[in-house]
Order: sequence, then structure tokens, then C-alpha cells
Amino acid sequence: MKIPARYRCNTDVIPTLVLAGMLALTSPALAVDVPSGQPVELQEVLVDNLGTETWLRFRFIAPRIAREWGEIGFADAEPDMVHLCETLALPYIAEYGLKGEVIVISLADRATEFGVADPDATQFFEAYRPVDNTCIWEGL
Repeated sequence: MKIPARYRCNTDVIPTLVLAGMLALTSPALAVDVPSGQPVELQEVLVDNLGTETWLRFRFIAPRIAREWGEIGFADAEPDMVHLCETLALPYIAEYGLKGEVIVISLADRATEFGVADPDATQFFEAYRPVDNTCIWEGL
């Protein structure tokens, strides 16, 4: 499957549109259920080679974390990120036979371009090591 250039990161690309299609089959508008109950939608999935490690980035839009009017702070969103890692990222990695040392789950209050600063955007990030079908917090 050919992925549009906007999904590219460094040298590799994950078939993001396939994952988006799978989510669309199970819920409207690519929404993903999370513990906080906030609406979360997949923006993109990227593979990023950093030195000797491969990082798998799962980027989500979560409008309710907005700095000025949002109701969801980091403490409420943190369990959401663990949940997304374990229930969405790990099965996806297994299904596509991907290898990666780090999984990054990010939430942003709006769509942002990867690697481009957006001082108006609120963004939360967590990194995990995939170990024995679970996500171990990396604490970067």
C-alpha cells in the first residue's frame, strides 16, 4: 500500500491507513475508547529510526486536553496513553510484524505536523518499552 508523503518519518512508514480503516469499522470517526472517556482519534502512525533504536509513534488527537478550555489534564490522560499502548499499539505491532524498541503515544489537542513546532498546541507524550505483551513506562 502506498502511503501519502505526510505519513513518512525518517526512512520507514507503517500502513496507517489500514489501521485507520480497522478503527473505522469498530467505531465512528476513528474514535478510540479510553479510561477518561475523552474523545480520542488516531492522527497517524510513524516509524522513526533514532540511532540504533526504532521508535514506533502512535499520534492521537484529543481535543479535551486543550490548555485554555480543556477538562483533561496530564494526570487524567496518563492512563489513556497506557491503554492506547496496550490495546491498540501492541496488537498493531504484532499484526504487521513490526520491530521497535520504543512505543511513543502522543495526544494533541489538534492535528499537528510531526517535527514542526506549534506553540499553540497542547501535547502530552509517553514512551514505553514493549515487554511480554505489555507496555512498560520508559520515563524519558
